[in-house]
Amino acid sequence: MQNDTCNHQHKSINQTVNLVTRNLSPNRTVTSSWKNFAEAYLELPNLKMALDTSKVAWPEGFLSQMSGAMANALEQMQALEQGAVANPDEQRQVGHYWLRAPALAPPEARQAIEASHGQIREFVQRVHSGSLLGSQGQPFRNLLVIGIGGSALGPQFVHHALGSAADRLSVRFLDNTDPDGIDRALAALAPELDQTLVLVISKSGGTKETRNGMLEAQHVFQQAGVDFSRQAVAITGSGSALDRLADAEGWLGRFPMWDWVGGRTSETSVVGLLPAALQGLGWESLLEGARLMDEHTRLPEINHNPAALLALAWHTLTSGRAEKAMVVLPYKDRLELFSRYLQQLVMESLGKAQDLKGDLVHQGLTVYGNKGSTDQHAYIQQLREGPNDFFAVFLEVLRDRNGTTIDVEPEVTSGDFLHGFLLGTRQALAEAGRQSITLTLEQVDARSIGALIALFERAVGLYALLVGINAYHQPGVEAGKVAAEAIVKLQGLLLQELQQHPGQELDVESLAARLGVKEQTESLFRILLHLAVNERIRRVGTSWQDSRFGAPSKKA
Repeated sequence: MQNDTCNHQHKSINQTVNLVTRNLSPNRTVTSSWKNFAEAYLELPNLKMALDTSKVAWPEGFLSQMSGAMANALEQMQALEQGAVANPDEQRQVGHYWLRAPALAPPEARQAIEASHGQIREFVQRVHSGSLLGSQGQPFRNLLVIGIGGSALGPQFVHHALGSAADRLSVRFLDNTDPDGIDRALAALAPELDQTLVLVISKSGGTKETRNGMLEAQHVFQQAGVDFSRQAVAITGSGSALDRLADAEGWLGRFPMWDWVGGRTSETSVVGLLPAALQGLGWESLLEGARLMDEHTRLPEINHNPAALLALAWHTLTSGRAEKAMVVLPYKDRLELFSRYLQQLVMESLGKAQDLKGDLVHQGLTVYGNKGSTDQHAYIQQLREGPNDFFAVFLEVLRDRNGTTIDVEPEVTSGDFLHGFLLGTRQALAEAGRQSITLTLEQVDARSIGALIALFERAVGLYALLVGINAYHQPGVEAGKVAAEAIVKLQGLLLQELQQHPGQELDVESLAARLGVKEQTESLFRILLHLAVNERIRRVGTSWQDSRFGAPSKKA
């Protein structure tokens, strides 16, 4: 396969794509014919996976019409893998493909990747063997992962997909700045804090949600008399605020994050590999699955390249203009978090106001989903009979379970019913004119999970190039952070104003006038309610109309 891939890349991608698409049927529709299926079913034997687009109603001649655009997208993708700048806003390269094939990376990046793999092996061996102990001399039994967005969604998905009762460490996550959620996670760990290893994951070290989770965890450790620094590990950028803190406090370890790996594509970096390795999962098999999928998704022949087919299917299903949502329907409990993982990967990458020319386009691809057969009893009714504003992506897993099974009816197992619900729902949607894509996995294991991650990473990149947007920046995320900082600053001014007038109670409009923020009166009111419910200020009045607020009375 490697030699084939290399040979194809020495050819003209444009010529090869044109040659192959001429051999594809231009008239595929949502039918159940065997001929239609045979044309559309792509097997990937070395990954024990398959992609079926037979229930996509390809417009006549669509693949041929798009061959030039796809050839250009594949060439641009090739340039990215060779080190081209992908994010002009920050002059950053995109190197997540190098993570599973370091030989493709520039020398400095290759050395960094290979060194990180060695660091993971050495650190995990020490933890699992018991040669690295907690601050009170106990072996580690638990893992607390503190991160948000790409620093949590990927590790959570892999943990849920591959974890079992036999895991080397039991894993919990702090992935929000919700005090109640933090309390629940830390309370579960309270009896074994001295046996809990903590990973704090933040590239910049300044992400507020992650910083807050770290401070909350530090406080609980301190209250319990457990030395946090001797049980904490930082995964962060070199020289970041978190890196400096971990160094100054003598944390147990520091692992790298690199500018050329974005958060939503970081699962095959230390961000995802270290938690998986500590949990005892096959992190090197996950890398192998991603590497093999990368090879398939570099191929210039559209009908052999699953990511190209996926991107083109998205394009025709949404008219290339975000006209429909993607409903992800995994018929496997272990894949339940896949839709959440894809929400960031797809929506953060493709949700853009402007295209590469600066024109206003409002591109995107909305993702939602749960799992089968739960969906049979939830929103399948609307999918079949409501507005045709979506397409479905079914995930079929052939292996039911490891071990023996029982019949729940004569010659019928629980897994047979699950598989029947998948096929039945897929057919029912097709009969109603609803289009779908089906991905088939022989089983859920580290290799197949790595391949799934790599497939959607590449499909997102190719689709973005087809519609002319930058998949690798996220100005909207930064805008939200800036707005949140402004709210926190406004709260500080509000508290200062109330404290300067003890014993005085003011309505929200008066406070807005005093602070000179009349245009933010609603935000001010919501801040006041939040502070009052948490007993940080006084509230007088029974309704919002007659409410007045003041500084809390001093306790005797």
